[in-house]
Amino acid sequence: MSIELGNRLFSFGVITDTHLNPGEDDCNSPFPVNELANARMRHVVHDLNSRDLAFVINVGDLVHPVPAIPDAYHEAATRFLEQVEGLKHDLHLVPGNHDVGDKPNDWAPAAGVSEAYLPLWEKYFGPHYHSFDHGDCHFIVINAQIINSGFPSEAAQRAWLEADLEANKGKRLFMNSHYPPYFSNPHEDDNYDNISEPGRSWMLGLLENYGVEALFIGHVHHFWYNRHADTDCYLLPSTAFVRQDYSEMFRIAPDEGSEAGRNDKPKLGYLVVHVHEGGHICDVVRTYGETAAEGSPVTPTEERVPPIHPRLNAGANFGFDMRQNWMEIIEIPPTGGLDEFDRKEVRNDYPLLALWEMGVRKLRVPLRDLKIPYNVQRMRTLQRHGHEFTLSTFGAPTDAEHDLIIANADIFEAWEIGYNPESLDRVAAGMARTMAATAMPVYLSKLRSIDEMREESGRYYHAINQGFFPRDEAEMRTLLDHPDFKGHIGGFVFRLTLDTAPTDAIAAASAMADDFGVAASVHLRMMGANPADETADDLGTANRLTETMLTARAYPDVHVFVDTFADNDRGYFVRNGVLDRLFNPRLGAQVVRHVNAALATVQGEVGIIITNDVPGGRQITAEIGGRKVIALLPDGTAAMDAPEAAAADRLINLASGVIAPAGGQVNIDGNVPMLLIVG
Repeated sequence: MSIELGNRLFSFGVITDTHLNPGEDDCNSPFPVNELANARMRHVVHDLNSRDLAFVINVGDLVHPVPAIPDAYHEAATRFLEQVEGLKHDLHLVPGNHDVGDKPNDWAPAAGVSEAYLPLWEKYFGPHYHSFDHGDCHFIVINAQIINSGFPSEAAQRAWLEADLEANKGKRLFMNSHYPPYFSNPHEDDNYDNISEPGRSWMLGLLENYGVEALFIGHVHHFWYNRHADTDCYLLPSTAFVRQDYSEMFRIAPDEGSEAGRNDKPKLGYLVVHVHEGGHICDVVRTYGETAAEGSPVTPTEERVPPIHPRLNAGANFGFDMRQNWMEIIEIPPTGGLDEFDRKEVRNDYPLLALWEMGVRKLRVPLRDLKIPYNVQRMRTLQRHGHEFTLSTFGAPTDAEHDLIIANADIFEAWEIGYNPESLDRVAAGMARTMAATAMPVYLSKLRSIDEMREESGRYYHAINQGFFPRDEAEMRTLLDHPDFKGHIGGFVFRLTLDTAPTDAIAAASAMADDFGVAASVHLRMMGANPADETADDLGTANRLTETMLTARAYPDVHVFVDTFADNDRGYFVRNGVLDRLFNPRLGAQVVRHVNAALATVQGEVGIIITNDVPGGRQITAEIGGRKVIALLPDGTAAMDAPEAAAADRLINLASGVIAPAGGQVNIDGNVPMLLIVG
């Protein structure tokens, strides 16, 4: 369902919540991290200047002091204007609640919006609502703080906005607001962070009636994505600090030294929006709290492999098994900071942010997601962003499950069914009934017996194992000829254990599937056989992911699902994922991101893959479209030699994405996988 994007027309930046202070050491916030806002903004300006952008929009809270403190406001506004003098792109400004006052309510912690404050904004920053064109796109800036105020300025903005939308309804429309209309659903209760009624419904009605393409929003200092009617709504991270009340989204304490989550550096950043002929995509640029000192020169930016969004990563046959509820609605308790009288509902969208960063299309989800209407709606929304879903179930569906699967079969590109061989005769007809009623390719996955588990690990552990090995060939042939399944099996699920090289397992699964005339789904396990053992080797995981992704490119009849997306830090099989429990990227996430991005630049048929052990690690070599692609996988003990680097066009650090100068002998860091592209 992903819509064709066509050619890129232009790109622009969106930043928010810069919260500049009156001076480098002059801050009225009790939180130490706020003192870094000016230096962090300076780094962002440098970073924006390194990019090819048509313009930049700041969607509010330019400064931290509120207009009720005019002297501090004046100094902070002056610092902001001084900093953006060095920005080489046109800048458009949206007022935030720190800039003109909080939205109208009786319990806001800061001074509410006042018409007396609007001239102060206009003095420093210009009109508090306006619009502009770029190509056939029309961009609209509104002052969300005056909505529901009853001020004459609200009536004036309302009349202007409605007229502006009507006058430009033939163009692609992009709106910019500080406050979001809502977080999780348009009927949610009023809280400190959303637009209250009746203004909310008025604003949403405009989005619906005029088909606004995108809405960019600040204020919340976190990333969220919603789709309202035909409008993509993006809530942005801050460049300065994180709203720590939303740390309740995570089932783990904030990192030590992060000021209870306020200085959770991986969650700081901004958006780069790429406008294409048939839509747009967003890249989130994580700034990691980097700073630049006053008067510091702009250093040349290192060349990095550009990220690839899932919508553009059409050839990727690699994804994740989404075991945790990555669409869960969480209640944030009132703490007396910004909300005190009720909880508010939000969804943790950092899993989605990571998937977009990594360019991952394929997601394996359990039947449970079909039983939650909100999750069903969410998956349909995310299909538009290139995501492809595989359903996972066990045994014969009940009547209700059968109806759910049939009603939502259009969401899924495949269906994996686990079964117990001992009960197959009893459940086969029920499985076949649903298989026959849907056009989805069906992959069967065998539940392994106690004897088979003992054979695999040398002893029996009280744990569940599923998936075929190549040695199960006879059993798979029997299933293909089974009278209930004949003609309905699209493939088999193969088990890739921690002690098996991905190149060998994927090649074997592909060969067997090809022999059967079906496809293969390979489950990459990131843990061993013993449920009491912890697997926390991030370098080993990164190497394994690199080898898997490069190998999978050679076998289009195989798709691979990795079983650990976010850390499993409790229970059985404790192991690291590619994200930690704060949903910040580990080395594995960076590797997936940069391998996907690098491979997207190398087109053509994949030839033979060669693996060999070399001093300091392992080397994987593939031929893609006549070019040689070499993965260097260090074992962490010593630097690796890379004689091929002399002939390489690109040498990519898979942790950072930095493209190192090639030519000559290069020693590879013993703790970072690398990718060489030759020819």
